This record gives sequence, C-alpha cells and structure tokens, in this order.
Amino acid sequence: MKVVIVTYYWPPAGGPGVQRWLKFVKYLRNFGIEPVVFTADNPYYPTIDASLAEDVPEGIEIIKCPIFEPNNIVAKLKKSEAQKSAGFLDPNPSFFAKVLLYIRANYFIPDARMFWVKPSVKKLKKYISEENIDLVITTGPPHSLHLIGKKLKEQLGVKWLADFRDPWTSIDYFHLLPLTKSARKKHFRMEEEVVRSADSVLMVSNHAQEKYKEFAKEINVITNGFDTEVSLEDEEITIDTKFSITHIGSMNSERNPKILWETLSELCKEDAVFAEDLELKLIGKLDDTIWNEEIAPRNFKNVARIPYVPHTAAKKYQRQAQVLLIVVNDYPSAKEMIPGKTFECLQAQRPILAFAPEDGDLSAILEETTAGVAIDFSNKEKVREEILKLYAEYKKGSLQVNIRNLDTYHRKNLTEKLSIIIKDLIQK
Repeated sequence: MKVVIVTYYWPPAGGPGVQRWLKFVKYLRNFGIEPVVFTADNPYYPTIDASLAEDVPEGIEIIKCPIFEPNNIVAKLKKSEAQKSAGFLDPNPSFFAKVLLYIRANYFIPDARMFWVKPSVKKLKKYISEENIDLVITTGPPHSLHLIGKKLKEQLGVKWLADFRDPWTSIDYFHLLPLTKSARKKHFRMEEEVVRSADSVLMVSNHAQEKYKEFAKEINVITNGFDTEVSLEDEEITIDTKFSITHIGSMNSERNPKILWETLSELCKEDAVFAEDLELKLIGKLDDTIWNEEIAPRNFKNVARIPYVPHTAAKKYQRQAQVLLIVVNDYPSAKEMIPGKTFECLQAQRPILAFAPEDGDLSAILEETTAGVAIDFSNKEKVREEILKLYAEYKKGSLQVNIRNLDTYHRKNLTEKLSIIIKDLIQK
C-alpha cells in the first residue's frame, strides 16, 4: 500500500507541528504501508531543528513543491513582527502587528498557505495519476492543506484522510482573531465542507472530535505520543538538586498560570527554606509580558529563562526535572487540548503538574497514567495543596511517579492504530 502525506511541517522545521507525521512516517513501513511525503520546497519555519532529520527513514520519497509565503515578504519589512505566529498573540501589539493580523485573519482564509493549494494540486494530480497511490493524507494546521486533499478527491476520486493536529474554528486562539462576520462564516463553511468531503477524519483528542461527529463520514482519535531515542535511553540522568518546576515550550499571555506564580510567591514569603529550594526553569518562547509582570517582580531566587533548545536537549531537561509543568490556554476549547509535550513528559517519568480543565482530555490522561494532576485555572487552594505535597516528597527524597499504560502512547503503537485505519479505508 502506498500513501501520499501532504504536510507543511517537515525537517528541518522544529517545534511541535512536525512531530506527529514525522513519527508516523518513521514507523509506517513496519505495518506494510509505504509513505510518500509531499512538502514545501521553500517554507517559512520560525523554528529550525536540524536534528529531527535523523528520524526520516532511509529511502523515503519526498516530493517538494515551491510555495509563495507572505511571511517572507513581511519578514523583509519588519522581522520581529513576521516571527509572531497567530497562536502566539501579542497582548500589546503594535499598530503594524494589528494591521498584519487583520489582513491575515480576513484575507488569507483559511491561512497564509492558501497560495500553495493550486500548484500542489497540479503537481500531485500528475504524480497520483502516474503512481499507484491508494490514499492521500492531509494534516493541518495549516488547514489550507485540507483544500489540497479536497480538490484531489473531487478531481481524481482518490481516497482522502484529513488529520486535524489542531481543530480549525475551535482552536484555542480562533475567538481572538479580528474576523469580520463574512470571514468568520467562510471559515466555518470551509471547515464543514472539508469534514463532510473527507473519507475519514482523524483527531487528537476525544473532546476535539465532538464538533465534527455531526458531519464526518468516519472519525477516529489517535493522540500524539512519545518516541524512544536510544542516545537518551543509554544516558545517565541526574535529577535536579533543587525543587525544580520545569516548563518546556511556548508560554504566551493566554497560557499563563497566574495562580501558580502567586502561590509560589506566597510560599516563598512564608518559608525561607522553600524559597531557597525552589527553582523555575522556563525553556522555550516565553512572552515578555509574563516575564515582566509575573516572574521578575516576584524576585524568585532561582529562575532559569532558556530560549528554544533542540528536541533531544528538551527531553533531557524533562528527565532532570523534579516537577514538569504543562499549561493549556485558558480558552473555551481547553477541554480538548492535549499539548504534544504531554507524552514526552510521561516518558520522562517525572511528576506532572498541569493547568487545564479537571474534566478535560489532558486530565483524563494524567489520571489514567497516574503521572500527575490537572488543576483548573482558578483553583488556587488545590495548587497550594499539590505544591506542598510535591515539596514534602522532594524533601524526603521520594519525589517520583509510577507511570501506568505508558506503551499506549509510544509512537510505534500509535502508528499501528493508524495503519489499521488506513487499510480499512483503502479496502472500503
């Protein structure tokens, strides 16, 4: 069986967007499926991680098609503004940023990669007609890629699976976009057309699939997961000596656990030993507002602000941490959000403290695996209780977790689930 995977994010792209299908491609051959990757020839990637290329299997066919990127033009005008993604909205945007966001939201629908649809369809039509292709898979965001799958299905009748790594109109920042009424309607209409047209829809969480159940012919859930890096498994890791609370990844103004900073500050004032033991490690893109308004004024004794690090280095930090911090955006769709880092945090086998709805998908996974606890954004009493519990175990030298059902989320096992969906879809 041979499938074409249309993905914008591919090595050397860094960040979470590349992980899901890079890992699926890594293991699909184990289950009798030959993947062909279709990606952009000259993409605009805000983050680069060349080390991820090591996971690309030898001999995989990769087809590239040039893409017109408005972001490249913007970058020449004002580099700092171009590097801000829609998911990392600036709480105090400049006039230039406001104009860019308005244009992006209302004229580039569903997103700025819309110009890649036409040339991609043209190139793939020729390829699919000449090769024995059983299925086309598109993965978004960017959701423009689903329009490629929709047109190929309409014009060639090829079977098509649409994978939503993040939802479209219920993505955490969608309600913050400065959309006109007509632009909003167009987003919803296009989203429904894609979901209705696809032979199968793939989602990453149970809550996320609820919105699409009404329209989809078939819908399945495969979460993200973790993979095994031999170099990390063989490396001896020393746990931080301080009571470290480590967050890895982007933290923006809408992904800001204010009650955590407040509680930690209060505990530091109450207990000088706690203040000396506590260490905050904030690794990745941190909004200046959080630093200037929440972290710096509280004068924590031990704070490490570390910019983006390669994937292997991030995993090492995870394994060294006393406590791992996961935060989802405090948005209406928060129940369906499971950050990709969750599964690598599970693999690190360190206690997890999460800020997310207590009845959401992330909370359910932490409960299933006994890896930690999710706390609602306003439950300050529980935050204090949990931190004191973790700190007491740290002082006794017994801060650890016994992770259950971990193999469920290994990338190879998740790819096996995907292979069953693919084979069933092809044989229908």
